[in-house]
Amino acid sequence: MTRATSRPFRFGIQLGLADSGAEWRAAATRAEAAGYDILLIPDHFGQQLSPFPALAAAAEATTTIRIGTLVACNDFRHPLMLAKEAATVDLLSGGRFELGIGAGWAIDDYAETGIPFDGPGVRVARLQESIELVRRAWTGEAFSFDGAHYTAREYCGGPLPVQRPGPPLLIGSGAPKLLAYAARTADIVQFAPRPVRDGSGLIWGNIAADEVARKVEWVRAAAPERLDSLEISCNVVDVEITDDAEGGVARLAGQLGCEPEALRDSPHVWIGAVDAIVDRLRGWRERLGISYYAILGDLELLEAGAPIVAALAGT
Repeated sequence: MTRATSRPFRFGIQLGLADSGAEWRAAATRAEAAGYDILLIPDHFGQQLSPFPALAAAAEATTTIRIGTLVACNDFRHPLMLAKEAATVDLLSGGRFELGIGAGWAIDDYAETGIPFDGPGVRVARLQESIELVRRAWTGEAFSFDGAHYTAREYCGGPLPVQRPGPPLLIGSGAPKLLAYAARTADIVQFAPRPVRDGSGLIWGNIAADEVARKVEWVRAAAPERLDSLEISCNVVDVEITDDAEGGVARLAGQLGCEPEALRDSPHVWIGAVDAIVDRLRGWRERLGISYYAILGDLELLEAGAPIVAALAGT
């Protein structure tokens, strides 16, 4: 992917549950000790921890691992509040924060809270305005804004983030228009399974190898001049170290309700022997430019992915 193939590997682990502060801090130090580059947290209602205070606590418990949202739902916060929350965590962590942001997709979050679940075009337009507001807020200069969804009047809030001009911005998607926007706007573009339009689930066939290759082409076409500076990422939905890769793929396909073919050679699925997975990741980086992987899971998947992280992180 035009010199992007030489970008070193980075690995993240997404966690979001803990029964105590001590348990959460221990999980953060465990991720750091295992060699992960970044600890990530999702943003849903329900039982998970609240993202920004949890990330601040994780930063206090660690020294080098970066922290980030994967991803903050734009519809849950006013963008100027999001800018303040993100800048505060960046300040408290000494400049280790990364902001992943999305338009929202899970209908349960909206149904439980009464937040209107508008069509995807409206949610994406709102996201685009939000990102402009967040980045302008991080400049520290007063500004006004009149958009279709948000307004601001001589806003000049703080604090400023440590990282300048701001924390790295990640936008993830499986849809062509949002991926094109991400390619033109974000620092990190992450491939994710595409949601069902009504928000009731994810389209697991969308993680097939040919679908991922198509997403890469959308990114390349949308912003060819930015390919050298973009970090290309992919989320990972399962990790299983096994000598029976076919059996593992079949089991996962049954759980997800998709055909096994959608999972074979998919960058979103790591099933097989460690050496085989390592070779596949190197091949995907060469062909597709993917160098940053974020495992979506729990402490069990953290441990499962640790040998791959040890073999490849930073190389």
